[in-house]
Amino acid sequence: MTKMFRIFLACLILVLTNACGRQSDTIVAIAPHPRNPDIIYVATNESLYKTRDGGATWGKVTTDLSSFRVLTLGVDPRSPSNVFVGTMGDAVYKSPDGGQSWSPYNAGLKEHVSVVNQFVFHPTDPDTIYVATTVGIFRSKDGGRLWLERMHGMKEVHYVVTIAVDPHNSDVMYAGTTGGVYKTTDGTANWQLVNNGLIPKEKLDAAMALGVNSVVMDPARPGTVYAGTTNGLFKTIDAGASWKRIEKGLADTYISVLLVDPLAPDVVYAGTRRGVHKTIDAGENWTGSNDGLTTLNIRAMALSPREPQTIFAGTNGSGLFRSVNGGKTWTAVPLIPAALRPAQQPKV
Repeated sequence: MTKMFRIFLACLILVLTNACGRQSDTIVAIAPHPRNPDIIYVATNESLYKTRDGGATWGKVTTDLSSFRVLTLGVDPRSPSNVFVGTMGDAVYKSPDGGQSWSPYNAGLKEHVSVVNQFVFHPTDPDTIYVATTVGIFRSKDGGRLWLERMHGMKEVHYVVTIAVDPHNSDVMYAGTTGGVYKTTDGTANWQLVNNGLIPKEKLDAAMALGVNSVVMDPARPGTVYAGTTNGLFKTIDAGASWKRIEKGLADTYISVLLVDPLAPDVVYAGTRRGVHKTIDAGENWTGSNDGLTTLNIRAMALSPREPQTIFAGTNGSGLFRSVNGGKTWTAVPLIPAALRPAQQPKV
């Protein structure tokens, strides 16, 4: 076998396994296992991947799964073999066995619900799940078998991007939408707009008035909520009665994703089009945390549930990265198939 033929064969193998080229360079969702840090699910524009060895090798999770692009992932925190995906085309799929097999779980969703943006699991009721969709919020009380719309009070907008449940009172929830933030205090029976300081009322009628991409809550301080939007980063300390901008040190005001360290709530991470930013004083000051990132356009982020100093960042262009020191430095995590473990990778 000539040297040139070996090079050609090696590149062909890499292309066919999506480990070469740009096919998996955009990461759209990341979901770590709630108890086993070695298990992580990652969705790209083309495929869903799973690792069982902390990212050393990856396998595609495709059996019986939708042919549409996966947009969001949800791993049941109490029964992590139950994995949900939301697609851009045919809504919800569920796997009862960690991604080995999938079935559609769309009963009760409106026929025109096709895009699912986020799954949120109730903190104490294992059967209650919420989904944010392009036509509103839906709730299932039987593990996803049947969904019911929960939109009363959302008059101005139906496009819901994100949901956050108050860890101190599960009847209190916040919804990030294309018209700002809504709040419920009765478990999604009714919603009210809480946009004071977030967006002027006169701008609400505009299309995509203010897209709220991420809402997260302080696990230690009731009433403290962060909202990352298409035009700024905001914080409320009075349960949504008023909001203020917290952008000192941010290089970009388009916020894709927010994360709060559960063990140190003053530590918050913001993913933007210009990299990852971190605060250690609950949003008063932000600094860039991008050493090692080769693309700064951040699409998705996740904390390791048991090791919050371990953070995953998905980029739009350079794939998946991991930091094990709270964002100080990052290293690339290639989505390498098991057949091409590092010792077996051909040199090209």
